[in-house]
Amino acid sequence: MLKSQMQDALNKQINAELHSSYIYLAMAAYCAQAGLMGMAHWLKLQAKEEVGHAMKIFQYVIDRGGNVALSKIDVPKGSWASPLDVFEAAYKHECYVSSLIDGLVADARTHNDIATENFLQWFVAEQVEEEASAQEVVDKLELATNGAALLVIDQWMASRS
Repeated sequence: MLKSQMQDALNKQINAELHSSYIYLAMAAYCAQAGLMGMAHWLKLQAKEEVGHAMKIFQYVIDRGGNVALSKIDVPKGSWASPLDVFEAAYKHECYVSSLIDGLVADARTHNDIATENFLQWFVAEQVEEEASAQEVVDKLELATNGAALLVIDQWMASRS
């Protein structure tokens, strides 16, 4: 059985993951409207992945006999100064989500909830990958000094599966 404090924290994380999806969809719309369809594709896949994370936690709460309590999802920002600004924001957001996951692990340890701590290890590893992926795009965009370089990066991002 899931303790109520852990259940509440996991429900907040479900909301955070769904909010992440909204953020990435807003970023995808910005990029698509700028004609950067490869970046939009990358971001739409990221949005879909965040929904998957939310559903993984959703199912875990149910499997542990808990109650899922969905809450309002905040409206994300809708515009950025540049593609680099988008992906710097994406990287910062992934670092924030990593801190949320770290907090959940700490909560599980505090409540001696070994099953939840074990479950969360997948998310710990996933966040390492998420941060690295966003940082890779930032690094490439920082090297882009002209429109042609930006288009090459956009083309590269279209290949994400």
